[in-house]
Amino acid sequence: MAEKKSLGKEFTKGLLIENPVLRLVLGTCPTLATSTSMVNAIGMGISASIVLVLSNIVISALRKVIPQKVRIPAYVVIIASFVTIVQMLVKAFVPALDKTLGIYLPLIVVNCIILGRAEAFAGKNPVIASAVDGLGMGIGFTAALFCMSLIRESLGAGTMFADAQNILSLFGDNVLNGFNGINLFENAVHLQPMTLFILPAGGFFVFGLLIALANKLSAKKGLPKAELHGCEHCPMASNCSKLAEGKEEATV
Repeated sequence: MAEKKSLGKEFTKGLLIENPVLRLVLGTCPTLATSTSMVNAIGMGISASIVLVLSNIVISALRKVIPQKVRIPAYVVIIASFVTIVQMLVKAFVPALDKTLGIYLPLIVVNCIILGRAEAFAGKNPVIASAVDGLGMGIGFTAALFCMSLIRESLGAGTMFADAQNILSLFGDNVLNGFNGINLFENAVHLQPMTLFILPAGGFFVFGLLIALANKLSAKKGLPKAELHGCEHCPMASNCSKLAEGKEEATV
């Protein structure tokens, strides 16, 4: 029973308590870049979640075999292998999504959420717990992306689930009678989308609002606020050459 409760806690912590985007403030670059569209956000979230779960499983299974001194390069190789597989599958089955995500799909390799969980959790815990941790964090990442894209696309482009067939085509032709999104301003005469929300400035604005909301909900649970920390708080800080150079300059 204790193990079940522990696994349940590992899963749910990624949803709010340790949400990688809104609480740990990780993966900001893909979050801002792909959240202009709900379809892109869902595609990125699912892809990253698959890589996160699989890489956590393999890294956890090999944690006693991988030498401590080369663990980060080993983690990157494992993660890159799964990213390559996922990218090839996306190109084969949903090429339109691969085209819209562009460079951000292969950049999952260096997503700090995945590297962070590998270093902070998978490399120190059993396989099942690592898989559950990866699944919870992946769902939390996807949920944060979805919430941001819901606000940004609906207000900035005036649509919801635009180009939905990019993903739905995976299940066959004309799924849901060819549903390809909703135009919220189609019948509105005097209303126009606020383009600002799909621009970088709008992305940061919505990002800040969601972090504030996450802090508000967390405060009710007695949790500390999400804070932006320096590089020394990164899980890879001990292996970062930039930090090492900074320390050397500080001692000169």
